[in-house]
Amino acid sequence: MRSAFHIRIFLAAALLLGGILFSYPAAQADPSRYPEFAQQALPANVTPSFISIDELVKDVKAGKKPLIIDVRSEEEFREVHILSALSAPLAQFKAHLPSIPKDRPVVLY
Repeated sequence: MRSAFHIRIFLAAALLLGGILFSYPAAQADPSRYPEFAQQALPANVTPSFISIDELVKDVKAGKKPLIIDVRSEEEFREVHILSALSAPLAQFKAHLPSIPKDRPVVLY
């Protein structure tokens, strides 16, 4: 059951990250650190939907395989990230767009 093992590792990492984000104030999003992105609007054809860690865990347990993308800086990614997450910092995010699959859920954090 190699896939079950990976799911358990992913869930443990997601829960750990959730605990870090909710218990460590410095890990909270700070728009002043990214002024070039704070005032941008989404394209008209993009409608985000926001989910909680609990919803993400539920989806993974239900067999969905979301692509998890960490859009923070490379430095922040090196400090802590979800185990299976890919790093695609906002400053270079447009370059990653062609490689994002359209046939599975994508979670950005």
